[in-house]
Order: sequence, then C-alpha cells, then structure tokens
Amino acid sequence: MGRRAQAVSSAQEDRGARCVVAFAAMNSPRLPPAILIMGPTASGKTAAAMALADRFPVELISVDSAQVFRDMDVGTAKPDRATLARYPHRLIDIISPEESYSAARFLTDVLAAMADITAAGKVPVLVGGTMLYFRALLHGLADLPQADAALRAEIDAEAAAEGWPAMHAKLALLDPSTAARLHTTDSQRLQRALEICRLTGRPMSELLAESEKQKPPYDLLSIALLPSDRAVLHERIARRFDEMLLAGLDDEVRMLRQKYQLSLNLPSMRCVGYRQAWEAQDGTIPRKELRDRGIFATRQLAKRQITWLTNSFEAENIDCLDPLLADKVSAQVDSFLAANQAHP
Repeated sequence: MGRRAQAVSSAQEDRGARCVVAFAAMNSPRLPPAILIMGPTASGKTAAAMALADRFPVELISVDSAQVFRDMDVGTAKPDRATLARYPHRLIDIISPEESYSAARFLTDVLAAMADITAAGKVPVLVGGTMLYFRALLHGLADLPQADAALRAEIDAEAAAEGWPAMHAKLALLDPSTAARLHTTDSQRLQRALEICRLTGRPMSELLAESEKQKPPYDLLSIALLPSDRAVLHERIARRFDEMLLAGLDDEVRMLRQKYQLSLNLPSMRCVGYRQAWEAQDGTIPRKELRDRGIFATRQLAKRQITWLTNSFEAENIDCLDPLLADKVSAQVDSFLAANQAHP
C-alpha cells in the first residue's frame, strides 16, 4: 500500500474510532451523582450525613415520613434549629400534622430538590429511614387505586371485631408476599393492602411488580447502615426514647392536640411515640406503660426497616455500630465521587 493510501486508511480509522467514541458518549452520558444514606431508626444516619456535608460539596434531603410535619420535633428526632441552620435539610417541616404526605408527593418533591441541588453544582444526599420513599425513588410508583373511605371503615370495623392479627391472616391468603413483609399489628399498611386487594381483585405485590422500574437520572450510591448486633441497636433505641420523654414528648403531643384538629387516624399521630403518648393521655393505656410500649413500637419499626433494607435494596452495607462509621461512609463517598468525575 502506498503512502497516500496508508494515510487515507489511517484517517478513515481515526474517524471511525472517533465516531465509535462519540456514539458511546451519546448513548452513555455521564449522569450527575447522588447519594442515599439509608438505615433503621437510631442507626446514626443523620450524623453520617452531616459528616459528609463537612467534607464534600453536598446538600441534604430528608427521607423521613414523620419529619415532614411541622411542630413534631421531639418524637421524630428532628435535628434542632441550630443544627438545621448549619446543615439545612430539605423536605423537613413542609406540611401540617393535619395533612397527609404520600410517596407520590415525595417523589415529585425529591426529584425537584435533587434537580435544584445538581443545578447549583452540588451533590444531593438523601438521608432517612422511610423505605417506601426510597423504593418510590428507585423503582417508581405502581398505579394503585385511590383510598376508599367506606371500604376503609369496613376494614377497620372488621379489625375492631377480630383484631389486626386476624386481618393479617386474611391478607396472607390474598397476598402472601405483602403479608410476609408486614407485621401482624401494622394496621395502616394492612388496611391499605387489604383495601387494594378488595378494590382491584389483585394482590398489591402484583401491582407493585408491574410498576415502571426506571431509575432516576442520577448515578446513585446507596449506603445501608445496618447493625452487626441488634441488641446494641435496641439499647440505643431505648436510650433515645428515654431522651425524648425527658425532652417533653408528652407535652409536645398535648400541644399538638390543642393547636391542630387531630385524631389517631391521621398519619402524623400514627407515628411511633405519638400514638403511645396520645393513648396514655386518654387513659387507653396505663401511663406507666408509655415508655415500654414506645420502645417496643420503635424496635418493631427498626425491624421492618432492616427487613426492607436487606430484601428490597442493593446497597453498600456498613455497620452502623462501627465507631469509625462517619469515616467509612466518607471513604465510600470519596471513591464514588472520584469515579463519577473520572467517567467519560
């Protein structure tokens, strides 16, 4: 082959190579990074996220179905005002305790917040323990029917007569997959699962499986803070609930009842700690049992959160009891961000 022919061939190869690279870049654009810090209650999620804010150009977004409510501070372990001034969290204090907040609304709100943070040249860090919200973000939402007040009242009447464990047994016949991940006394979720089965004639798990599983337009790092020893996590939960009682959880519930039109049927008052304090104030449970019932309910919540994390998410697991937790989370984030920036 002559020199001219070689030059033409070489130029063609170069153009071809450039086309291949350009085509790959067009079809594999670099996505902006985002970080998810997930874990059960009392696992140290907030402290780990704030440590990231000290080290990286990030902004924090709360993924907590209780911290969305205004004036619910003590029982939700919401960061205090000084902490929030230093480490602002989006999606905290956004609605009244009289309102409801859905996974669908969370998805709209969180995607808007993430886009805003990314546009400012920072990295969104989503931190919290509401696994349903994380699932909505990662896998989308199923086309589930709207709530039916009459049917819900019918289910509640059945539960009052037979007990929620009996309702759980009914759900297990209709939707064994959903029943397997719900506690026998998780009234809110049992009610919804039964409602969906009766309205649609299909199990909720089947409808959820059909939901669009499109990941959001981000390069995601998911970190799960899981305990190596649940007994130690239980001790933390007991200690934190005692601190909430000392900080005035009972007074907070009394203030909320005076300030707002509330009932135990509202999501805000179904939150762990608030329901038990309400029932103690009304004499539904003995006041001396408030502490033990609150701790037990919180431990059950942590158990459900751990089940979600281990069964429903792919994440980098870090022991939340490790004294070097913040450093290990930061190391994961440092490697992730470096790889994201190096990606063509």
